[in-house]
Amino acid sequence: MSRAYLGLGTNMGDRLDYLNKACDLLEQNENVLSLKKSNLYETKAWGYTDQADFLNMCVEIETSLAPYDLLSICQDIENKLNRVRVIRWGPRTIDVDVLFYDDIVSDDEKLLIPHPRIKERAFVLVPLMDLNKELSIEGKSIEAYLDDLSQEERDEVKEFRL
Repeated sequence: MSRAYLGLGTNMGDRLDYLNKACDLLEQNENVLSLKKSNLYETKAWGYTDQADFLNMCVEIETSLAPYDLLSICQDIENKLNRVRVIRWGPRTIDVDVLFYDDIVSDDEKLLIPHPRIKERAFVLVPLMDLNKELSIEGKSIEAYLDDLSQEERDEVKEFRL
């Protein structure tokens, strides 16, 4: 059994519903044996900023899926939830990214593990910290990467209360 961490984000329509549906689809997969969810966080858009705020979260899963099969499942979920790619970092119904998969490091352009932009995204680091503060990239903890970000970037990640 392998442990993987996924990042989920949405800024279109009923954001909470999209996150719940994505988690439900993951849990319904017979090769996903457990799913642990972070808290929800609301954040400003990153990259292309002229768009609605995002709801973000991370999940930790135990899975028998190989990394590329997990990527395929994530892309299937995006397709089922009507993800359309028009603008890079643009609005989306759902985004499901493979962040970590066990201790695997992959530089394959189709599946970079750990995800290459974790280190610069408070909206990923904060929910990852909810799940496992011991995660590290290149020997440096995700907590240290979060500390490297500006206070302003960290403050923009606000816990979302239902």
